[in-house]
Parts: sequence; structure tokens; C-alpha cells
Amino acid sequence: MDLQQLLDSMAPEAPLAQRHLWLADALAWVRGDAIDVAAALSRVRLFVGALEADAALRERWHAWLRAFVAGVDITPLLADFGFAPRTAFLSELGHRLRRKLLPGTPETRDLAELFSLLLPSPFDVRWIKALDTATLERLAALTPERGTDVWNQSLLDALTFCTSQVSATGFASEIRIRMSAEAQAERPFHELPSVFEALRRELRVHGPRSAEAEQAAERLRGQLDACRHAAYTVYQHLEEHGVSVGIVFRLRQLRERIVRIKQLLDCLLAAQPGRANAALLADLVQVGIENRSVRALIAASSHLTAAKVAERSAESGEHYITRDAAEYKEMLGKAAGGGFVLGFTTWIKFALYGVGLSAFWGGFAAGFNYAACFVLIMLLQWTVATKQPAVTAPAMVAKLRDIKATGAVRRFVDEVANLFRSQIAAILGNVGMVVPTVLLISSLLWFLGGEAMIDADKARHVLHDLHLLGPTALFAAFTGVLLFASSIIAGWVENWFVFHKLDSAIAHNPRFTRVLGRARAARWAGFARANVSGLAANVSLGFMLGLVPVFAQFFGLGLDVRHVTLSAGQLAAAGFSLGLEVLREPAFWWAVAGVLVVGPLNLTVSFYLAFRLALRAQAISTGNRQLIRQAMRRRLRSAPLSFLLPPRERPGPDDEAAEPSAHG
Repeated sequence: MDLQQLLDSMAPEAPLAQRHLWLADALAWVRGDAIDVAAALSRVRLFVGALEADAALRERWHAWLRAFVAGVDITPLLADFGFAPRTAFLSELGHRLRRKLLPGTPETRDLAELFSLLLPSPFDVRWIKALDTATLERLAALTPERGTDVWNQSLLDALTFCTSQVSATGFASEIRIRMSAEAQAERPFHELPSVFEALRRELRVHGPRSAEAEQAAERLRGQLDACRHAAYTVYQHLEEHGVSVGIVFRLRQLRERIVRIKQLLDCLLAAQPGRANAALLADLVQVGIENRSVRALIAASSHLTAAKVAERSAESGEHYITRDAAEYKEMLGKAAGGGFVLGFTTWIKFALYGVGLSAFWGGFAAGFNYAACFVLIMLLQWTVATKQPAVTAPAMVAKLRDIKATGAVRRFVDEVANLFRSQIAAILGNVGMVVPTVLLISSLLWFLGGEAMIDADKARHVLHDLHLLGPTALFAAFTGVLLFASSIIAGWVENWFVFHKLDSAIAHNPRFTRVLGRARAARWAGFARANVSGLAANVSLGFMLGLVPVFAQFFGLGLDVRHVTLSAGQLAAAGFSLGLEVLREPAFWWAVAGVLVVGPLNLTVSFYLAFRLALRAQAISTGNRQLIRQAMRRRLRSAPLSFLLPPRERPGPDDEAAEPSAHG
């Protein structure tokens, strides 16, 4: 469509939907190929020039604008566009999903609904921001006086709505009770309505360009800043007492409302409102683009929660890192204990096959078996190797919290070496004990009942499943994802437990203390607080290992799990069933090779995912990540054995050489 066709099709008397479609066509014509901003600006000037040169066309344009303004409500665009319909995370998530799935219509009187149809492209932000002052003044001259009055009144109404929303958020109980005592004493949200009302009075009496209005606006800006600072004190409470995605979402909405109010004030009071109006319009386009993204909503609202999850995982992960020979031996012993229990887990797993349960209940029973054994290992203070990386990675990244401090990167590299040695010790202990335990159980079963743990057909099936050239590697990597997921679940559950003060409720709630007594209730509360994360991690991992393959099979995905310790136990059971002759079969050694691959993949995938989450949570820059990689390469060249053999004694702070600080 060329300019003449566009102007000829402009019809003030057209139905509402047709007028809106014409405006969409006009903006699409300005946008062009959405590549060249200068070309888009040239088209805007051509449009303005055509209206200026033809009085009849200009009159038709004025009639079209009057019809457009009379047919839409501008205020929702200015006050509510980009904000959740309700101040809740889940409602906004549902709103964005509906907007993605359901088409919009131009037949609407709500300009906020129409806006994304008119200006959907990031290129619109660029050409609107590039509009020069002269072109903006020419556009303003083509606007009827009545249109300017409607715009100013809409700005004032939008200011009223936004200010009311800020006050309502500040008065919400979940926000108010979490503010600091100093912020509550200053009462900034109480004063906000009266400060805004003073601005309305000055605008009504003296007009928007008066010195009195500007002074009142400055007082309002100061009051808004006070409200923003008071709201920020809530973050400190969340850091100490647990994070809520809903509260973080409301705080973000509050901050963005305050920014919007200041933009509206600029448009209303600016000596040259054209520039301020264009800036507001471009910002609304950008907001519309961002608000179509579900990923952006989740990332922005859950960032603090992710940081807290990583932090809580870091607290747990410190217990799994060995730093000297004594701790290394202790880890071997704990891992051997875990391998001993997992030997019985393997026996129960095979026994469940003989029960003949349906797919779901078979998976549930297997998950319960895994979960119960993992919890038992935790309560006995033993360890399972594959569960460590997802919590030790955040513990290591926590060392980078003060990355600019001297020696921070070196301490991090030390932790990597400590972790690598710890993982080797844990795997050796697990696998080194699960194999003889399974062989011992199989021998007892053979001696007492004349049958091994599994028959020959099942043993052949085990060898086939663990074959290196089959899907073993893929399934092992997928199991690493489940291991990481269990650590995330644990962090979320612990954060939820702390946020709702359940330990305090157990210790002091009259119903608990009446039944348990105060001393026992206090012990239960302490136990729950100390172990909620571990219980959540072990139970969730157990049931995921049992049920996820069942659900994957139901959907035809063919996914399965491969856990290094359990796989080693299954291979030992298969080897016992087939006898010593199995050592001559290539299938057995291919299965051994498969088990050797399963362990590193379990560890690497779960560690990598947890490490990436922790890096984002600690906001480690790209430059500092490169510095870390360089330090790792230097350590591998200079002291490769430090990744395998523990030092006899833990190095003290005086042993650490000085190192230049990092700069991001």
C-alpha cells in the first residue's frame, strides 16, 4: 500500500474495527520492512507533509482523530498497560498464556488491548525514539485542540489510578508487616494520597506549566522515592526469613508503577511535551513486547528465589566437600555405608518385579523403595555420591560472592579440587560396597533357597540395558537432570518451610505442645528445620527415579534412568546369576563400560546445571567466568594430582598465596 492509497482509505465514519484496522495499516506502512529507521522517519514526514499540504485532507484527519478518541479509552493504556490485572504472580502468568494462545481483536474500546496489535515490533521502539523535535511539533500541530485536552485529562486520570495502586500495595498486609521498623515509622504510603491531591489542586488552579505545579510534582516525586525505599526494606526480610515469588512480583509491580508515574508527570508538565510523549509511547511498546514473554516473567519474579535456593543448597553442600586426608577417609566410610544400604535397595527392586504390579504402581513401589533407602542413608549420616554435585556446586560458587577480594578465585579453584576428590571418594565408596553387598545377598539367597537374586533371563536383560553402545549414556545424563531437579525441590521446600515459620509453629503451637510437650515439640522443630531439605531431596529423587520412566513410557518417550550405584548393584546381581562364565562374555564388559560412563554423566550433568544456576544467582559476570576458567587451566597444568589426592592437613589461611583481585 502506498501513501495515496492509505490516505484515500481513511474514513472517519467507518465502524470501530475498520478505523482501528486502518490505523494498524498506517503504522505498518511507516514500519516498512522494519530494518531502516531513517526510512521509517521519512515515511512519517511524508504523511505529515501530505496533511499539511491539503486542507480538505487535514480536516478529514481531524474528523478521524475525533472519532478515534471518542471511541477508545486512553487511560487504561497509560495506567495499567504492562501491569498484572491482579497483583499476583499466577494470575499474570495465566494472563500472558491466554494472550499467547488467543488472538486479539481490533474491535475494542480499550486502547490497552488494541496497543499490541498496533505496535507489536521492537522496531517500533527504535523509530519512535528517533523522532526529532521538529517532526513531533508538526505532528502536534495536526492534532485538534480537543484531542490535546483529552490527552492531558487521560494523563491526570492515569496518575490517579497509578498512585492509588502504589498506596494499595504499600498498605497490603504481606508487604506492610515485612517492612523495616524505620520504614513503617516514616509512614510514606500514608502521606502519598495527600501529596498527590496537592498536585491536583495546583494543576486545577494554576495549570500544568506553572511553577506551583512543578513544585507540587517535585514533592510527589520525593514521596514516591520514599515509598520505593520503604518497599525495598522488604527484600531484607525475605533474605532472612524466606522468599515468596508472589511478594517479589508485587514489589516489582510497585517499582514499575512508580516509574510510570514519573513518566506521566513528565508528559503532563514538560515544556515540550512531544518529546516526553514519544518517550512514553516507546516505553509502552517495549513493555508490551516484554509482557508477552512468559519466560521473562518467571525469570524476573523468581530470581531472588533462585538465589535463595542456591544459598540454601550451598549450606547443605559444605558438608559434602572434603579438604584433607582425614575428611577424605571419612567420606569413603560414609559412601561405603550408603553403598551397603543401596545393595539392599537393589534386592528390593528386583523383588518388586516378581509381584507383578501394573506400570504405575510398579513405578510407585520402586520410587518408595528408593526414597525410603535414601532417607535411611541420610538419617544414618551416610552418603550417596550422585546426590552431592547439585548441592556442592552452589557451595563452591558461594566462594565467589566476594570475587573482587584477594585470593577469591584461588579459593574457588581449591574448592573445585576438593569437590573432585570428594566425588571420587564417594563413588569409590558407593560402588566398592554395593557390589560385595549384592554378591553377599545373592549368595545367601542361593544358599537358603537355591535361587539367585534374579534369574538368567533377567540377568541377560540387565546386561543389555547397561550396554555402553545402547542408550545408557543418554539415560545417565537424564538421571543427572533428575538429580539437579531434586536439589531444586529441596531448596524450594526449605524456603517454603522457613517462609511460613513452620519450625516455630511446631515448637510453640498449643496443639503441638499439648500433645508432645514443650521439650519434645522443640526437639521435633529442630529436627524438622535441620532435615527438611534433605528429606525433600531424597523423597523427591526417589519417586522421580521410580515414576518418571513410567510416565515417559506412557507418552511413548522411551526414557529411563541410570544411577551409577544402583546400576553397579544390578550388574553384580546379573553377574552372580550367570556365574563366572560371564567374565568371558563381551556383553558383560560392555555393561561394565556402561556403568563406568554412568557415574561421570550423573555427576557432570547435575553439577553443570547447579553450577549455572548458582552463577546466575551470584551474578558472576562473563569476564569473571573467563578468569575462573584460566585459573582452572593453570591448576591442571601445575598441580594435576591435587584433583585426585587430598593434602595431609587442611591448608590454613596463611598458606594461601596472594592473588590479584578479579574485576568484572
